[in-house]
Amino acid sequence: AEARSMESLEKQLICPICLEMFSKPVVILPCQHNLCRKCANDVFQASNPLWQSRGSSAVPSGGRFRCPSCRHEVVLDRHGVYGLQRNLLVENIIDIYKQESARPLHAKAEQHLMCEEHEDERINIYCLRCEAPTCSLCKVFGAHKDCEVAPLPAVYQRQKSELSDGIAMLVAGNDRIQAIITQMEEICHTIEENGRRQKQHVGLRFDALYGILEERKKELLQSIAAEQEAKLQRVRGLIRQYGDHLESSSKLVESAIQAMEEPQMAVYLQHSKELLKKITDMSKASVSSRPEPGYENMDHFSINVDYVAEMLRTIEFQTGA
Repeated sequence: AEARSMESLEKQLICPICLEMFSKPVVILPCQHNLCRKCANDVFQASNPLWQSRGSSAVPSGGRFRCPSCRHEVVLDRHGVYGLQRNLLVENIIDIYKQESARPLHAKAEQHLMCEEHEDERINIYCLRCEAPTCSLCKVFGAHKDCEVAPLPAVYQRQKSELSDGIAMLVAGNDRIQAIITQMEEICHTIEENGRRQKQHVGLRFDALYGILEERKKELLQSIAAEQEAKLQRVRGLIRQYGDHLESSSKLVESAIQAMEEPQMAVYLQHSKELLKKITDMSKASVSSRPEPGYENMDHFSINVDYVAEMLRTIEFQTGA
């Protein structure tokens, strides 16, 4: 149980960059994750290649990178990684762990890594040609006797360093990709905003055209209505004149018929002369004014909008500045 507790503690003390136990000093990021200062500085430098170091005579500027554990963006001031707070608690825990543990990290696993050909021999060298770990007997008598070998710790440290550099490069590359994604998301937002503004602008321009068409339509309809009313008033005036003449003529006809029925000659002759004069005057006073042929025609108000419609169809966006 104690061994399992120590292994669990080891996992909590591993740097996500170099995959080794945190080395002093340990810095704590704003997201509360920890990194070796050197690893944090490697990631920061990879993400900000133009950043001026503390030893530069130029005034340094800040920079940013993303936490390799949670991808939270870490913004640093002109002091860079050296402006981050040290995590003294983690450093003290590492000291206590090293005092309690007499073996280096992963030593237990290495103690059990034995050669398959020579069961009593530990794997302690690395074959550079075959790129595989092996034991000393394999080098002297076995399959790797003609190969070039190197001490296992040296190859281990070199490959760990290469892997750490590769992780830093990947983290920096991820930061650059994230920056590109963020930039393209901002471009999408700008495209949407510009499109909305231009749609509104085009809509307003067409609304202005609609207003001009409505105003012109109103003016033309008023012209038609004015002439229509003038013609109707004239014709209706003539209808009233003809109606009055017809009414007077009908009354005179009735009076003449009644005179024709008078049996007494003397009485008839007393009124016949005046009646004949009225009939003669009525016949001469016939209404002669009439609308000229085609007076009712309103075709001269026809309009041709074909050329206007064709012109509207040519409306297009302006090109150039």
